[in-house]
Parts: sequence; C-alpha cells; structure tokens
Amino acid sequence: MRPSAILRLLAVGLASLWLAACTAPDTAYDKLEAKYASPASRYMDLPGGLRVHYRDQGPRNAPTLVLVHGFSASLHAWEPWVQRLSGDYRIVSLDLPGHGLTRAPDDYAPSTDNSVAVVDQLATRLDLPPFVLGGNSMGGGVAWNYALAHPDRLRGLVLVDAAGWPDPNRKSEGSPVVFKLLGNPVGRWFLRNADPGLFAEKGLKQAYLDESLVTPELVTRYVELARAPGHRAILTGGRGGPQRPVTPDTFKAIHTPTLVMTGEQDALIPAASARGLAAAIPGAKLIAYPGVGHVPMEQIPDRSAADLKAWLATLPE
Repeated sequence: MRPSAILRLLAVGLASLWLAACTAPDTAYDKLEAKYASPASRYMDLPGGLRVHYRDQGPRNAPTLVLVHGFSASLHAWEPWVQRLSGDYRIVSLDLPGHGLTRAPDDYAPSTDNSVAVVDQLATRLDLPPFVLGGNSMGGGVAWNYALAHPDRLRGLVLVDAAGWPDPNRKSEGSPVVFKLLGNPVGRWFLRNADPGLFAEKGLKQAYLDESLVTPELVTRYVELARAPGHRAILTGGRGGPQRPVTPDTFKAIHTPTLVMTGEQDALIPAASARGLAAAIPGAKLIAYPGVGHVPMEQIPDRSAADLKAWLATLPE
C-alpha cells in the first residue's frame, strides 16, 4: 500500500475517532418532558405525525398573543414576557418541529412554509380569535411570512430581531461557528452527528451579549433539548421547499400593524436589518435598544415587555 493511501486511511480513522468522542446520544422525550415541561404545557397532534408542545397562559377572554421562538431555541425564551404580560393577555407559545419538546417524524422537512402551517394549524385548532403574532430571529421570519399568508388572522405583528431582511452585502465573520457550518454540506453533516455542547455556550454568549445570563442551567437546557430524538437532523436540514425571492418590496405587502424591536448590539442579525424591515413595512414602529443583543425579551424583559404592552394598547379592537 502506498504511503499516501496509508495516510488517508489514518486520517479517516483519526477523524472517525474524534467524531465518536464528540458525539452524544439522543435523550428520550419522556426524560426531557419530566425536566422541561411545566404545569402549563400542553401537546397537540397535528397532520404529518407532529406532536406539538405549546403553552396557553393567561385569561381566555383577553387579547391573544402568539409567540414563535428562534433557531435552536424553545418556547422557554418567551417566559420572561409571559410572566409580565399574562395577567392582561392570553399568551400562546409553541415549540416548532425540531425544537423544544415538539416531536416530528423522521421524514419531516423543515421549511418556513411548514412552520407557518404549524402556527396556523395550532391557532385554528385552539379556535383563536384574531391575534397578535410575535417572533424572534428565525421565528420572526415565520411571523412575517405568516402575515403575508394569513393577514385576516392577525391584529398585529411583532418582529424581535427578526430574520429575513435581504442583505446581499452582509458579512459572516462575526457569526457563530454553528451558522458557518450550516452553510455547507460537510458542516451540516458534522453538526448532525456532533454533541451540541461543543458550540452551545459560545453561541449563546454571542446571542445574549450579557454573559451573566448564560448560566449553566441555560446552556444545559439548550444542549439537552437539541439532543431530543430527531432534532439534530431537523436543525441541520436547511430551510427546504420552494425558495421565493425576497426583496424590500416583499415587505410592502404587509399591512398588519407592526412593531419591530431590535438590540443595537445584535451579533447575529444586525440592527440595520430591523431598520430595513421597519422602513419597508407600511406604518411599522421601530424600537432599538442600545447595549442589547439578539434576545431583548430575555436580556431586558421589564423594558421590552413594557414597550410591547404600550404598543399593544394602540391596536384597534
């Protein structure tokens, strides 16, 4: 055997050993539910073999707010707002497929359209009246796509450091390594097989900005929920389905009253994207928070919840 062939075999062997050392097994759903569900947790079976985890909190006759989390997060991200607003609002939060405690079949194809469908099916089954839809990061992208697809269902739209603004000149140097790996097939294969704990803490610190918020309990929750059966495959599966072109004009078709919120120091989605959204969506209001990162609902819950409540009070009945 040639030396070059031996070296290749050795490299493959070492890579396999290294990956094996970095791999973590799935964690069973019953174990995760025992730890991360709450008395408010509910589950709904939806078409396609989905079992969606959601929480429906606050007075049933109050104005309704539906909240959608970001990539790799879960409905837990909204609990600071729930604690501050559920006395006056009915708040429905949910885990998208591939996230939190929601179960999806092995052949589930992640896409924005499929996430929009999950939100709509849940809202329909709960018989929600016209509601305000809020989303953070990836969930913000789901929210504005929902507003385009189902404007008749909404009273308002809240975009918190939302994804989706087209910026061909945006650079990725400051992006977490996870998002860089997601950009190529080899990286996605690695993430599908690797232990989420390898990247969680650093990525969360970039998102939260205030490192004191990135507690061991927070990191553990993100890591353990990412290890739910099938989650890693969905998280690394890309956004499948038809890719419609998105331009600034896309957002001019949104006529739902809209609040755009952003942290000025967001390292994942620049505040300039929020300004673009606010300028493009007719009548949108922009609130930008100096010194705040990607998750203002968690980093500054008192202020951001108060701002949201003040804006909600301006909506027509």
